[in-house]
Formats: sequence, structure tokens, C-alpha cells
Amino acid sequence: MDFELSEQQAAFRDLMRDFARKSISPVAREWELAGRYPEEIVDEMKAMGLFGMLVPEEYGGIAIDAVSYSVVFEEISKAWMGVAGILGSHSLATLMLGKYGTAEQRKRWLPDLATGKRRSGIALTEPQAGSDLQGIATVAKRAGDHYVVNGSKTWITNARHADPLPVLVKTDPNAQPRHRGMTVLMIEQGTPGFTVGKDLDKLGYKGPESSEVFLSDCRVPVENVLGGEEGHGLQQALSALEFGRVNIAGRAVGVAQASLDRSLAYARDRHAFGRPIAEFQAIQLKLADMATEVQAARLLTWWAASALDSGRRADLETGMAKLYASEVCIKASLEAMRIHGGYGYSTEYEIERFYRDAPLMAIGEGTNDILRTVIARQLVREDVP
Repeated sequence: MDFELSEQQAAFRDLMRDFARKSISPVAREWELAGRYPEEIVDEMKAMGLFGMLVPEEYGGIAIDAVSYSVVFEEISKAWMGVAGILGSHSLATLMLGKYGTAEQRKRWLPDLATGKRRSGIALTEPQAGSDLQGIATVAKRAGDHYVVNGSKTWITNARHADPLPVLVKTDPNAQPRHRGMTVLMIEQGTPGFTVGKDLDKLGYKGPESSEVFLSDCRVPVENVLGGEEGHGLQQALSALEFGRVNIAGRAVGVAQASLDRSLAYARDRHAFGRPIAEFQAIQLKLADMATEVQAARLLTWWAASALDSGRRADLETGMAKLYASEVCIKASLEAMRIHGGYGYSTEYEIERFYRDAPLMAIGEGTNDILRTVIARQLVREDVP
């Protein structure tokens, strides 16, 4: 039982850490507060091959393992969690294409997605359907060699840059059980009837856009059905979300670690009553709990990623990792603010950004309460000790 990264994984982590330190950290606070899109950082990530993390090598990707994948999101999120979001939903789209796409679909889209020439996201959520994906209302009706799609999506990361965008629709609204009537369509930019609406204002998670998407008599060719066959969309989406929980857990660990790092530095430098506040037991207790919980979250994330790398079903492990890491992240960001006092509340420091970014991890890729039910059902079904 090895709780350390391999030599190759550690070298990759160091590469990502150096990239985040040199290219992201110096501009993160200024650009985030200004609402500036990090185009220069995106260009560097293209050059590093990060848009092809989950793309098979035969299509120009680097096909890294799931543990390394989680490390990418941890290291970037230490500097600016929003930047990690640009890679997150894109990589899930490439995962879906690589795993479920037809040979023609993989050949058509994956090479450009691997380089970042094309980018993508994943359009699941609707105004009235988030956690309950079977409740979506977007419908695609077959009309000859096209589907005519009507409906809307919301909170779609990378919507303005996605080409193609995987969109979950109902091709048979009357199917029972409902999931048998659900399909993923790959919708390309410029398709008539496909419109990206406004960018939604957010508390945190700034950098990537989160947008509305409208589909009005949008005509999508039949050959754009992911996998070439109707009725498998929910399975494909849930499989992507299972993997996506590792990137959310990695992001949470990154923000939590950054909160701890800033708190340690501040506690050493800040003096009160003639000595560093790091010498006060009240501060020491906070720091000890933060360090222990962050490391536990990191190891749980690597454990879940290793389960994915083994090729077996891992919704229990990824659910646990995402649940625990996101709760640790929220707690760590709050404790960091308490340690910093008034400075933690100021935009001159990064603590307030960590505090604003942290709640997203408890919501994204399945809310924590939903994940608790997923975990419990697996425990009961499998009788896991």
C-alpha cells in the first residue's frame, strides 16, 4: 500500500506547480477581480497539452492517469480555481467522446480538442433540472436525417468556446424508464437555432464563463448522436460525472491547501501581544485541524482516482472523495479568514477569493446531499464495511 505519487507523477506535479506559480499566481487576484478572461493562460495550457489530458494518444492527447489528472486540478486551483474550470468540463467532453464516440466522431473532433484548437464543455443542467437529470425538458425530434432540438440549458461552463458541445436531450420523452429516452447530441458552433445567452454572475468561480444556452428548432445531423445510437445519453453523462468528481475533489484540495499555506505564513508573521500568533494555542489548533483534514482529503482523492485507473466502477469512491474534500475546502477557507481577521475579508488578500470559490465544490458534479444518498445506496447494496 503506497500513499505516495510515483516518480513520474511527482515530476508531473512539479511541472504543474511551477506553471501555476509562474503563470497563474502573479495575475490571479487582479484578473479575477476584474472579471478578465485568462486567454494567455489558456494559450499556455494548450502548449502544454493539457486540453488533451484524457484524449487517447492516437488522437494527439497525452492520456494521463486519473491520479495525475487530480493533481493538475489541485495545483492549478491553489493559484486560481476558475482556471481549472476551463479544463474541467472540456476534459469531460473529451472523455465522453473517447469512451463512447463512434470511430468517425473520434477522428472528426478529438485531434483538435486535444490541442485546444477546439474546446468543449458539457450541457446537462436546465433551469428546472439540476440534480434530477431525468427531469430535463429539452427535446430532440427526429426529422429525416436531422434532429430538431428545442429547450434550454443553464450554468454551462465554456459555452461560448465549446465546439462541439455535448448536450443531453430527450429523444423519446415518453420512454419508461425515462433514461432510455435520453441521448447526447454533439452540437457545433454556428448551428442555426443554437444560441449562447447571457453569462451568469457568480459569487466566485470567475475566469470561465457560465452561460445560458438556448435551442430553438436547432437542426442537428443524425451523425452527431454520441455513439451513433439513441437512448444511452444518461449513462454517458453519469459516467463522465463520476470521473469529473475527481477533478472537483482535486480543486477542493487545492483551494484548501492554499488556505492552509496562506494561514501558516500569516500566523508566523503576524504579531499580537509581543509574539507571533502562531504561538497561540487557539491558532495552533486551527492549523493542526486544517493540515490533517487537507491531507486526508488529498489521500481520499488519490484513492478514488486509483479506483478509476483500475477500470472498475468507482461511484462510491469518487463520491466520498468529492464529498469530503469539498466540505474540508469550505471549512479551511473559513478558518483561514478567521486566522487572518480583518485582512481575510479584504480583497487585498486572496483569502476572500478562496472563501468565495469554496462553495462551488459542494455543488458541482452532484450536490453533496445527493452524493450522500449515492454513497449510502452503494453501502447498503454492496455491504461495504
